[in-house]
Amino acid sequence: MITAILLALVVAALNIGLWWWGNRPHGPEDWHGQINGFAVSLFQRYQNPFTQSFPSDDEIDGDLKLLRQYTGRIRTYSMQENPQVYRLAQKEGLKVMASAQIDTRLDNNEKELEALIAMSRRYPDTIERVLVGNEVLFRNDLPVDKMITYLDRARAHIRQPVSIAEPDYIWLKYPELADHVDYITIHLFPFWNGVAVTPEQILGEDQGAVRQAEAAYLQIKERFPNKHIVVGEVGWPSNGDRRERAYPSISNEAIFDRQWLIWAKHNNVDYYLFEAFDQPWKEGLGEGRTGSYWGVFNADRQPKFPFIGPVTEDTGWPWKALAASLLALLPMIWFSVRFSRFKLMGRLFFDVLIQLACGLIVWSVTLPFNFYLSWVDWSMLVLLFPAQVAILAIMLINGFEFAEVLWRRTWIRHANLLPPDPPEKQPFVSIHLACYNEPPEMVIITLDSLAALEYENFEVLVIDNNTKDPAIWKPVQEYCEKLGPHFRFFHLEPWPGFKAGALNFGLKETSPRADVVAVIDADYVVRADWLKSLAGYFHDPKVAVVQCPQAHRDFEHNRFRRMTAWEYDGFFRIGMHHRNERNAIIQHGTMTMVRRSALEGTGGWSEWTICEDAELGLRLMHAGYELVYVDELMGKGLTPADFKAYKSQRYRWAFGAMQILKGRWNWMTKKGPLSGGQRFHFLTGWFSWFADALHLIFTLMAIFWTAGMVGLPQIFSLPMQLFLIPVIGFFFAKAIFGVVLYRARVPCGWYDTIMASLASMSLSHAIARGILHGLTREKTSFVVTAKSRRLGGSNFAAFTPVREEMLMFLALALCVIGMAKSSAAHFTEGQLWMFILTAQSIPYVSALIGAWIAHRSGDKAG
Repeated sequence: MITAILLALVVAALNIGLWWWGNRPHGPEDWHGQINGFAVSLFQRYQNPFTQSFPSDDEIDGDLKLLRQYTGRIRTYSMQENPQVYRLAQKEGLKVMASAQIDTRLDNNEKELEALIAMSRRYPDTIERVLVGNEVLFRNDLPVDKMITYLDRARAHIRQPVSIAEPDYIWLKYPELADHVDYITIHLFPFWNGVAVTPEQILGEDQGAVRQAEAAYLQIKERFPNKHIVVGEVGWPSNGDRRERAYPSISNEAIFDRQWLIWAKHNNVDYYLFEAFDQPWKEGLGEGRTGSYWGVFNADRQPKFPFIGPVTEDTGWPWKALAASLLALLPMIWFSVRFSRFKLMGRLFFDVLIQLACGLIVWSVTLPFNFYLSWVDWSMLVLLFPAQVAILAIMLINGFEFAEVLWRRTWIRHANLLPPDPPEKQPFVSIHLACYNEPPEMVIITLDSLAALEYENFEVLVIDNNTKDPAIWKPVQEYCEKLGPHFRFFHLEPWPGFKAGALNFGLKETSPRADVVAVIDADYVVRADWLKSLAGYFHDPKVAVVQCPQAHRDFEHNRFRRMTAWEYDGFFRIGMHHRNERNAIIQHGTMTMVRRSALEGTGGWSEWTICEDAELGLRLMHAGYELVYVDELMGKGLTPADFKAYKSQRYRWAFGAMQILKGRWNWMTKKGPLSGGQRFHFLTGWFSWFADALHLIFTLMAIFWTAGMVGLPQIFSLPMQLFLIPVIGFFFAKAIFGVVLYRARVPCGWYDTIMASLASMSLSHAIARGILHGLTREKTSFVVTAKSRRLGGSNFAAFTPVREEMLMFLALALCVIGMAKSSAAHFTEGQLWMFILTAQSIPYVSALIGAWIAHRSGDKAG
């Protein structure tokens, strides 16, 4: 208990330390004194000029009173929007650099110019200088000669000095502009040039953002020595999208603004800090999310940082860190106590995962309030937050398996081969082999292996189920007759219930002497010591099932069969051991032995689900029986013949799993005969498959959203990092967990590990469809997994089984191309989104590769 508490406290302390490290105070130089001027847009948080929602006189007056405490000058951008600002500025004693909004709307330009002339005459003492246009040439709205005409008209009618505001390089590109203005107004934004606030020598930078702004200012001053230079905009954003090495943050805004203010005062620079207040309505105007966060004050008119003393990025970090630690503390202690049998590293690892999950929850819940979210953003948040919680749950479940498999001291429930019983003590075993339309030569090989069993008390029932062609089932019948009285053959036609129906028929025909029913598939070759080494477990009346791995043969020289064989092996080497610790294994329909009385006493094989084997295992656990897993390859079958068979088998398993989940929901969610560990595994054991279903849903949403961002960027904005980082983290965590466990538990090399991973990913779409169909439908057809190669087909036909995957891949590829060609590609969120789209395409690419490998592999060993 003490160790558990200490571990939890250490991890909680590390969590708080991580929050502190991310929010450690920064110490830019202090700024004392007045600010030369502020650029202002006076819209309140929920106001927007595009929706004709404007501030009232009282709201503007309140803003001007606040700014008067910091400066004596402001700069505006339009004469028609909020025209009362000049009257109210006069009342507050503020000087104004007034600007006419000039763009492609020629009629509106005339109105702006007329209003600029009128206001300049009305408030000659308040409006000290004017601007005709803001970044018009930068936007290519009008040619330079047209702007010169506007400037000349303004100078002819306005007594105050006249200029146009443009980035510094525009003045160098069009130096003739200087002859038509009274002063030069430049905009300096090192952020958009991707320059870091402070020099990063490791990246080869020899100057920070302020030094670059200084250099640009001095270059303009040198180029136009006879003109007064005004910096109309200079600043740094506190939030939004990263621009190369330029990172938007509160601390970076404080550092840049303070450094600029000090340098500007020392060099007597005339400037307007951009900008006074955050303007949420600016998001999506070509600057991504960043456009909303340039204010020294937030949209609620609270200062983001002090001008004196250190700056903390998130002043609320202590309570967030404490909340995350407290949320994780009890689960961490409980886990370390409950699983004290794990090595210390295993407990520490999972405690860290718990803390990480709790930290991400706190971060995800609080981060949205740092942004000005639109209804579209909130809608996305509401949709994706449950998915993020599900992702964290899946990560914890996978992490638990990872910790138990790698850092257990020993397996609690480990079963080995038993010494054989003498014939008089051997339980009588009835072996049931159900087959449908199987190649007779394949079934005969299986029968030969059964005939060679080193066991006295057994029988074999071959139950052919609905095979219509006598040329297929007759040779098997004749061969059974040759093998003697131990082998009996039954041909059923027509017969309901698929494989379960055939097995239930077999139960009725089973010898009265039989204590155990064993089931194998028609393609399996069993070891001669299968029954004699394992049947002894049934001397224990609590044991209802003895299960061996589903293994494969004849795959070594066939690339497709090889990759699928090793993909199957992973579950039996890893997942089955993990589940066996809590008597919660998945019973499989081959290489399994079942106590006859338990099988018949609980209702036989269920015909309402296409996964009758897994359902029987759960039913026997519910009845209080033990299931024994022996990780010994006692029999080997054939892998699916081609990619279509491989997909259909996994689809069937996923669909059947959902049938069981729905049909036995009360067993798994309510306290009863099933233990907590059994309920845990049967509820969470399919979570990785649920992740595939979520992947499909998320991919479809991502395609839709990307199309919106490319086609309607004014409506669809880039997703926040809040939505993206956990998804990327989950992608990497799942990949790392899988590869590390494979290398630790599965006896194959790196090549086979990679190919098995490819095979596993290639099934994602089939599993997703199986899960979604299983949740929404009652039944589906039972498709027998083909084990012999189906001949024919061109190279193009190789991709017939993966048509849907091909369409998904093409859609994602188009999305990536569209994003790359859009302005969103310049922002961090846009690049992260393209990475996610690419990562989402991996299962679909894997399916295409798998189908091609299956097609090209032929049937060299089959």
